[in-house]
Amino acid sequence: MEVLLKSGQQVMLRTELGDIRGNSADGVFSFLGVPFAKAGRFEYAKPVENWAAEGYAKDADDGVLSALKFGPACPQCRQFDLHLDNPKRLFYHREYRDGLHFDYGEDCLNLNIYAPENAEKAPVIVFIYGGGFDSGSNSEQPFDGSGFAKRGVICVVINYRVGVLGYFTHEELQKRFGRDGNFGLDDQHAGIKWVKDHIADFGGDPENITLLGQSAGAISIQYLCLDPANRGLFQRAAMMSGGGMFPRFALPKKAADTHPYWLEFMDIAGCRSFSELKNLGLKELFEAVEIIKVKRKDTIYNTMPVMDGLRIPRPVPELIGSPLPIDYMIGYTNTDMYAPALTWVGDKFGKKNGAYIYYFDLDAPGDGNGAFHSCDLRYMFEKLDESWRPYGERDHQAAKELASYMANFAKTGDPNGEGLAKWSPAKPGGLADVLRIAPQGTFMGHPQYLKLTRNYLTIGDPKA
Repeated sequence: MEVLLKSGQQVMLRTELGDIRGNSADGVFSFLGVPFAKAGRFEYAKPVENWAAEGYAKDADDGVLSALKFGPACPQCRQFDLHLDNPKRLFYHREYRDGLHFDYGEDCLNLNIYAPENAEKAPVIVFIYGGGFDSGSNSEQPFDGSGFAKRGVICVVINYRVGVLGYFTHEELQKRFGRDGNFGLDDQHAGIKWVKDHIADFGGDPENITLLGQSAGAISIQYLCLDPANRGLFQRAAMMSGGGMFPRFALPKKAADTHPYWLEFMDIAGCRSFSELKNLGLKELFEAVEIIKVKRKDTIYNTMPVMDGLRIPRPVPELIGSPLPIDYMIGYTNTDMYAPALTWVGDKFGKKNGAYIYYFDLDAPGDGNGAFHSCDLRYMFEKLDESWRPYGERDHQAAKELASYMANFAKTGDPNGEGLAKWSPAKPGGLADVLRIAPQGTFMGHPQYLKLTRNYLTIGDPKA
């Protein structure tokens, strides 16, 4: 890390891509909205090679890239309609976005870097957010990596394209690029590759990278772990509520099998050609998204990663038996969406691959939603104080434990450390050995399938 200037609450670094200005506070350097790639609509990402030369530092008199605030998020439905009439959407809006300002734009491939002030060959965590593949942003709460930076680990949070802009498919794409769809998954790959190539400029070790993701982010990581071409790109993978793959009905389709859905979408949008859709205004684009969501009940299965021959080269059932030979961590919560299925597939994958598995059995205080899907995010990032929930002493203790386990895992592949309950990896046969994070403490145990099933049937999705 070559520090050119540190003054007050700002710092300037020299990097291979140009000089960059970031924030400095409490021993942490943060660089926000850093462009890592660029892509036109329905085009694959190309890495940014020089910030100033490519116009990203045009507003700076000194040609230094300003990375003091978050960059734009991928355009998505909530940009035009917060869906506050939908109880589930309202719940997550209050949980992670209420009171925050978001900018949206199609030039959205940026990332946030949180680094220890004196980082030198520090281990790196690359976080990929969830959102059902159709929403999300790297500037939501609680995705502040400062907690990891204070533990000696660089944390990078990647933006990627979602929804129609991330997972549209069309025969024209195959003709132009030799592959079809998966723009969002490809963005993630491009972001990880950027970290591999450039994190040394920020004090990171490019040979010690851990992927961390939740929900759709975890599922994305699982796909990346099934591609042998990614060997050496990262050394570890931690998947929160999305490891091990879903049942067959939710596995990626062939790209061509989703074409009828997107042709119907184009018809709704009034576009007679791929070119017309490529140039359609964003408001009109997302108006068509809302219409087809109401008209068809299979939207989720057509707006997710597909078999494109590259990022997902073959059917997942053929790939799942031979994942990358790396270190794995898997977690799920007691009131997770599809909890029994998530647990079963996560445990099965974990036992076969010696993963460290945690079962988050600590209900979030303040309502009756239990340990809902994504509740463990605030604990992982140690961001409980920013929530409206009345978290107590046990919650803060559990947050310190989970963050410590994760930081240790990123450093060595073993989450164990001083002052932490012993966490053993899963072994083949019988019920999975899991770390249970519970009200009475943290200890080794087994998943409680009856409780998970009961919660799934009686509580279900979070309710506002």
